[in-house]
Amino acid sequence: MLAPVKASGPERAPNMKSHPATTTKLSEPELDDIRTLIEQRSAILFDASRERFFSARIREYIEEKELAGGAALFELIKGSSTEYEALLERLLTQETSFFRYPAVYDALDKRILPEVQERKFWQNPRALRIWSAGCSTGEEAYSIAITLCDALKFVEAWDIEILATDISRRALRHAERGLYSKRSLQDVSLGQVDAHFTSTKHGFQIRPRIRKMISFAQMNLVEPVYVGKLDCIFCMNVLMYFSEERRRAILRRFYDALEPGGYFLLGHSETLSNVPMKFESMVIGDCLIYRKPVAAESRAASVLVEESL
Repeated sequence: MLAPVKASGPERAPNMKSHPATTTKLSEPELDDIRTLIEQRSAILFDASRERFFSARIREYIEEKELAGGAALFELIKGSSTEYEALLERLLTQETSFFRYPAVYDALDKRILPEVQERKFWQNPRALRIWSAGCSTGEEAYSIAITLCDALKFVEAWDIEILATDISRRALRHAERGLYSKRSLQDVSLGQVDAHFTSTKHGFQIRPRIRKMISFAQMNLVEPVYVGKLDCIFCMNVLMYFSEERRRAILRRFYDALEPGGYFLLGHSETLSNVPMKFESMVIGDCLIYRKPVAAESRAASVLVEESL
């Protein structure tokens, strides 16, 4: 995430205190003004379920910037896109890791990819397109690429593109570098580390074979950007930042972007409910995944339970 840029130099802005605040002046109307501005500019909603988190982060930010209070912060972010983006990135938690939800990657390996291989094996070109929507600092996208390399037969014969998007420019810069600490690889097997990373004095560098599969791009999911047809979409722990109306619009875009038979994967605690799109839901091991029916199967969503793979 982007850390807020602290003021430097001997001069202070007129709305800044001469010392860090100990009791931040922050009223409910001021919080509402900041919340509304964020929703208007970025369509991101901090609702009542995240009220404590939102107010705490706003107070921390005001104190770090040594502002007089909520009104001063509102004027600052309203007048500066740089300051607005810095605050937004502070508010959007980007907790992530390699193979964060192992069951999801097991489903990709043992259910989704075999099905794609069977459907596309004789196509020319043999294309596979996956979207990591809300990729943060890249661990999810690289986990997908590693899974493809390990699972696909004749992986070099495939035209693979993983589109990895996020609203955070700083997170994307980290992702594009593809350099990670040893600690961040704790859920990557030793064999995968040896095969897909190069050890350097600065950390572990993703190998070019994996990096070239991925295209990183800055994107807000509410923007109607054409992404082409996709075989699979990962969107884990992202939809919670949008209103119900916008979630439905985003889900409609996802559904329309998927190829018939394409898969949609959410975070471990997320589910689809009360949506008009007729996804099929499947329980694969410990993972609930969703599939867009193929033309011959266009019907109301059914639940298929597989005890194990």
